[in-house]
Amino acid sequence: MQDDSRIKTAGAEMALLEEAVRAAAKVAMGFFGKDPKSWKKDKDNSPVSEADLATDEVLRRLLTAARPGFGWISEESAHKPPAEGEDRMWIVDPIDGTRGFLGGRPEWAVSAALVQGRRPLAGIVFNPAADRLYAATTGGGAFLNGRPIKAPPGGSLTGARMLAYDGALRDGRWSRPWPEMQIERVNSIAYRLCLVASGDFDASISTSPKSDWDLAAADLIVHEAGGRVTAFNGASFVYNRHAFRHPNVVCAGTVLHERLLAHIDAAFDALRGGAEDGLD
Repeated sequence: MQDDSRIKTAGAEMALLEEAVRAAAKVAMGFFGKDPKSWKKDKDNSPVSEADLATDEVLRRLLTAARPGFGWISEESAHKPPAEGEDRMWIVDPIDGTRGFLGGRPEWAVSAALVQGRRPLAGIVFNPAADRLYAATTGGGAFLNGRPIKAPPGGSLTGARMLAYDGALRDGRWSRPWPEMQIERVNSIAYRLCLVASGDFDASISTSPKSDWDLAAADLIVHEAGGRVTAFNGASFVYNRHAFRHPNVVCAGTVLHERLLAHIDAAFDALRGGAEDGLD
């Protein structure tokens, strides 16, 4: 049973979270399709743009001003620990799927979560280019544009609608081949997980590491929609630790998730090299 205090906290903070995300998304849309300045990060050579930084600034300003005691973790700005005696953190990715954003494809999202301890209390993933706002609070269910969503349990891997990088599923790290599936690519991992939560796709896999800001909001949305999102070893994700990275991701409804884990356990050789998904 969910802790009543967590449920109350989640509901109380959702209005603030949605207000901030919508304001940030409006800023991002002002850059979308207009060739914003972009460059590669020194730390990992991934792309970042003036739109990422401007969107991050809106989220940081609105959320930290309203809740100055909460901590802050973002892909694009300095982390700030919570005040003494406080264990709540904002974890945000101002534009998840920057490659898609810069390419003019509606495959990106503003992702923001409130985490207490090690798990999210409230989360929003908003793709304004597609007008799809996913939201969830702990114990309160998951919603798309205000309508409840449920992840279907799924069945066979064969013919499954999979969001993944095809090359990462076909390369030499797998000791046995995957069955035929309908594989599509979407840049934002947060948006990919939400598309599973709403039943638009059956599953999503990422073979490359992700960070807290990529996953926290979407993880809660999938969970509240009745699906599962874990690492390849079946472990649920925990957040706001010393290290923010997670090795890989598998997401699906309950039945298909178990079948995916079984296939991965039998076929994945983590010590061998291979293509990263290169999507986000």
